[in-house]
Amino acid sequence: MFQITAQDSKTLARNGEIQTSHGLIKTPVFMPVGTQATVKTLHPKDLEKLGASIILGNTYHLNLRPSTKVIEKFGGLHNFMHWQKPILTDSGGFQVWSLAKMRKIKEEGVEFQSHIDGKKIFLSPESCMEIQAILGSDIAMVLDECPPYPCDYDYAKSSMELSLRWAERCKKWVQKNNPQSSDGKQFHFGIIQGSIYADLRKESAIQLSKMDFDGYAVGGISVGEPENEMLACIENSFPFLPANKPRYAMGLGTPTQILEMIERGIDMFDCVIPTRLARHGVALLPEGSINLKNSQFSHDTRELWQAGIPEIDHFSRAYIHHLLKAKEILALRILSFHNLFFLIKLMTEARKAIEAGEFKIFKESFTSRYLHSSI
Repeated sequence: MFQITAQDSKTLARNGEIQTSHGLIKTPVFMPVGTQATVKTLHPKDLEKLGASIILGNTYHLNLRPSTKVIEKFGGLHNFMHWQKPILTDSGGFQVWSLAKMRKIKEEGVEFQSHIDGKKIFLSPESCMEIQAILGSDIAMVLDECPPYPCDYDYAKSSMELSLRWAERCKKWVQKNNPQSSDGKQFHFGIIQGSIYADLRKESAIQLSKMDFDGYAVGGISVGEPENEMLACIENSFPFLPANKPRYAMGLGTPTQILEMIERGIDMFDCVIPTRLARHGVALLPEGSINLKNSQFSHDTRELWQAGIPEIDHFSRAYIHHLLKAKEILALRILSFHNLFFLIKLMTEARKAIEAGEFKIFKESFTSRYLHSSI
């Protein structure tokens, strides 16, 4: 599944390739989030043009709406949304955190109260894997509990141990049923938990490694903890994982956070930040982020960024400012396309720097410009 193709000489950063039945994924990779079988405002052809090699769907949401029964009629999620490149599906563990007021955690699984109509839904480790098998994703995540921040040690330990028991149940279901993606083998990733506690992260990583998943993710990050704690969660997890399998930091982050994670040996990233910022009028640029709703851009004739792509080139900052003020959907489409392209291009540049053995220089140069420049 995974092959390391280059290793930076001065850091843990590395290039790799993940071969799936729907195509090759070059890492480090940023994965656009398509929670409801769509990346907001963008057509699947847009995603191809901006260079996306894999996107995300969400088990909890897709099981509720449109339902696995509907998606199964189309032969899986790829056909349903007309996207024939790789898809990773999250398990619903993040919703255990984000919908905390609407769920009850039990040993058997999680009982949710639907945020759509209030109906009770039960998600067990086994049903989570079965749903993802029906979705036919290329990479499926195990069910876990994403604990809140802050939480005390005893809660974090109990939560981590529960997630390990759930991971083992997921693994047994996979071994028994041998689920496939819509066109071939489905891969399965374990998720490390343990909140901010180093010994819990270590224990989670060691025990998950023994279960021999196809890849491993760090969960329970970007839930309100300071950035230094977020980075520590990575540092306390990945030394205890096999080096020959992909590593995934879930649900983050900013461009500079992603580069910090790459330096620590992470291969895969996802985050709603690019499209969420776009819906608030914010564009990511090498010099930092700008909010095009601000009046200073109302007469700005400069192009947003010279990306070399017709979908986002030639539009002035003043025009996008106007679209935002007029509440025109085109503004959200332009900015979503732009922000995702910016991060995917950053990954391409990071891979080049790793191959040249100059990632640390690249990271420091980008970070200095991004955090300290004025626009």
